[in-house]
Amino acid sequence: MTQKRILVTGASGCVGHYISETLIQDTNHELYLLVRNPQKLKVDTQARPGVTVIQGDMQNIDAFADLLPTIDVAVLTATAWGGEATYDINVTKTVKLIELLDPERCEQVIYFSTASVLDSKNQALKEAGELGTDYIRSKYQCLEQMNQVPVADKITKVFPTFVLGGDRNKPYSHLTSGIPEVTKYIDLIRFLQADGSFHFIHGKDIATVIRHLIENPPKEGEPRYLVLGQQRLTANQAVEELCSYFNKKIWFRIPLSLPLANVLIAVFRIQMAAWDRFCMNYRHFSYEKVVNPTIFGLPNYCATMEDVLKISGVKKPN
Repeated sequence: MTQKRILVTGASGCVGHYISETLIQDTNHELYLLVRNPQKLKVDTQARPGVTVIQGDMQNIDAFADLLPTIDVAVLTATAWGGEATYDINVTKTVKLIELLDPERCEQVIYFSTASVLDSKNQALKEAGELGTDYIRSKYQCLEQMNQVPVADKITKVFPTFVLGGDRNKPYSHLTSGIPEVTKYIDLIRFLQADGSFHFIHGKDIATVIRHLIENPPKEGEPRYLVLGQQRLTANQAVEELCSYFNKKIWFRIPLSLPLANVLIAVFRIQMAAWDRFCMNYRHFSYEKVVNPTIFGLPNYCATMEDVLKISGVKKPN
């Protein structure tokens, strides 16, 4: 297997941890892990030779103008979730990093966006660019600019759905950290019925897909627009699987209607951001085609709600 020089940005994040760990343990590639604070990187970077931790900031990406042209594969997970630097990091500096790669040498750029910028047909969702949070709008805008860079035809864009992950050596995703709290309300949730659907994907399964893409870059004509997620799950299916896990019976279900929600918002004068209101009305965050390890004949780590609960440390009743 040919050894490649691989850059991973945002290596100390939840997804970045899983990707870094997988590439260290399961490949012999020369790795460069870019982090702002090396103390937050908990993977064993001494496990084998060829792993270099680089302390740096995306806002100062020009400092790596000598390294970037030597990179074969760039895995771009670094992101700003909000604040004044969001556009600068998520758009300007991300595009600048890609422009500093050598078009002759660079084999592939794997860029992490978010499924929130896509509609159910896996096409750009215009509301994401108009109503989205700073983070979502910046991801939407970055996609538009990527068509102009010299290596545009080598960029594989990945769009994670709801991300799970985290353990004692990795930061928890926002979703995973909230699961134990939600399960406390199972006695109430089981009697509610809602119209909605979604996908999820665990960081370890994301890492499996990324490793496969590194070893098997998409060929000409193959998709470079990949939504990462397990199979579609409706809100009602999720509740039913939760109840099955906890051995809770569902005697009846009360539909949560959208008109009622809008009335309650008006009566209690609840302040909602434009994007939050859009999401409440949109409801179905599901996609035409999703990609997970099974698509490539590889094993899934977390494919069901039962897997989600077990991995999140939620104990099953005896």
